[in-house]
Amino acid sequence: MLLGGLGLALFVVPLFGLLWQAPWSDIPGLIGSPVVTEALGLSVVASLSATIIALLVGVPLAWLLARVEFPGRRLVRGLVLLPLVLPPVVGGAALLFALGRRGVIGGPLHELTGLVLPFSIWGVVLATTFVAMPFLVITVEGALRNLDQRYERAAASLGAGRWTVLRRVTLPMIGPSVTAGLVLTWARAFGEFGATITFAGNLPGRTQTLPLAVFVALESDRAVAVAISLLMVAVSLAVLITLRERWWKVL
Repeated sequence: MLLGGLGLALFVVPLFGLLWQAPWSDIPGLIGSPVVTEALGLSVVASLSATIIALLVGVPLAWLLARVEFPGRRLVRGLVLLPLVLPPVVGGAALLFALGRRGVIGGPLHELTGLVLPFSIWGVVLATTFVAMPFLVITVEGALRNLDQRYERAAASLGAGRWTVLRRVTLPMIGPSVTAGLVLTWARAFGEFGATITFAGNLPGRTQTLPLAVFVALESDRAVAVAISLLMVAVSLAVLITLRERWWKVL
C-alpha cells in the first residue's frame, strides 16, 4: 500500500503544485486573452483533425496488421509504433526532412502544387497525427487479435457478406476499443509539443497551440503559463473521465 501511495503521489503532487501556484482571481482574464483563445482554438482544431484522420486510416491499418499475413509485418508494426517511443523532436525533424520545402517529398510537392506544409496549420495537424495515431492503431489491433472470430464465421455461414459482417458484427464488437483508441489519440494530439514546434514552428495565431503557449509564457509570464496549464488539465481530465465512465469499458 505504501508503494502504491508513492506511485499515486507521483501524479498528484505535480497537479497540486499547479493548483498552489494558480492566480485564481486572475484566471478568467488570463484564459480569455486573445493569445490563449487563439491557441485553444488551434489546439482543438488540430487535435480533432488528427483524431479524424487517425480514424480514417488508422483503423484499416490496424486491420491490416491484425488480420493480414504479409512479409515484413513485424517491421511494419515496429515502424507504425515507433512514434510511441521516439522523441517527439526527432519525429518533427524527420517530418521536416521528408515533407519540408526542401524535403524528399515536400520539395516536389511544393514545385507541383505550391503547398508548404511546415509552419502552417497543416503542419500542426500532420505533426499531431504522426505522434498520436499509433495509440489508436495499437488499441484496435489488440482488439481485433483478441476478438473471437467464431461470431464472424457464424454470420458468414448464414449468408452475410464481408461488408455486412464488418458492419454488423466486427465493428460493434471492437467499438469500445475504437472509442478508447480515439480518446487516447485525441489526448495525445491535444498535448503534443515536440514534433509540432519542430515541424510547424511556434507562430502566434498560426501554429501556436496551447502547449507551445505554455512554453513561451513560462519565460515571460508564469501566471499565464499556470492558467493555460490548468485549462489543459481541466479539459483533458473532464474528457477522459466522462468517456471512461460511458464507453471506455475495454481498458
